[in-house]
Amino acid sequence: MVLLSAITLFSCKDNFQDIQRMSISDNAPVGIGVNTNTKYLDSGKVKVNLMTPRSFDYTTLEFPYREFPEGVEVWYWDDKNKKSVVTSDFAVEYIKSNLVDMRNNVKVVTNDGTTVFAEQMYWDQKNKWVFTDQPYKIKFKDGSFNEGEGFNSSEDFKTFMSRKNQGVQLIDKTKETDGI
Repeated sequence: MVLLSAITLFSCKDNFQDIQRMSISDNAPVGIGVNTNTKYLDSGKVKVNLMTPRSFDYTTLEFPYREFPEGVEVWYWDDKNKKSVVTSDFAVEYIKSNLVDMRNNVKVVTNDGTTVFAEQMYWDQKNKWVFTDQPYKIKFKDGSFNEGEGFNSSEDFKTFMSRKNQGVQLIDKTKETDGI
C-alpha cells in the first residue's frame, strides 16, 4: 500500500505539470504585466530596477522567455552605487540562456558617462558581455566617439572591440607612455 501511494504521489507531480502546460493554449502568455516596476535586490540593496508599460511571460514554454513589446527602461547600480541606464523600444529576455535581445532605439548610458546607441544589442547576463552585428554609435566620456557595424564589449564598455568602424580618438599627450 505504501509503495502504491508513493508511486501515485510522484506520478501526480509529473501529471500536474503536464496538465498545467495543457491548460494554457499554445502561444498564450502565463502572465501579462501592465505598467510594471520590478526591483531586484541583493543583500537588501536595489541592484536593478526594470520598468515597462507591458510585459508577457512565456516561462512555461520549452524555451522560456519574457517579452517587453512596448520597450523597457532598466536602471543598474554597481557596487559603488553608481547608476547606468538602458532603454529600448522592444526587448526579449531568454531565461535559460540568460540572454537579453534589445531592439529599436537601444540606448545605454553607463555610470561613467559613456553613451551607446544601436538598433539591436544583445546582453549576455551570465558573462557580463554585450554585442551586436548591427550599426552603432558610441561616445566615450572623454569626447572620443566611434561608429560602425558590429562590436563586442564588456557590459561596462571598458573593453570594447569593433569590427568595422570610424571615429575620433582623443589622446592626452601630457600622460607618459611606455615606449609608445
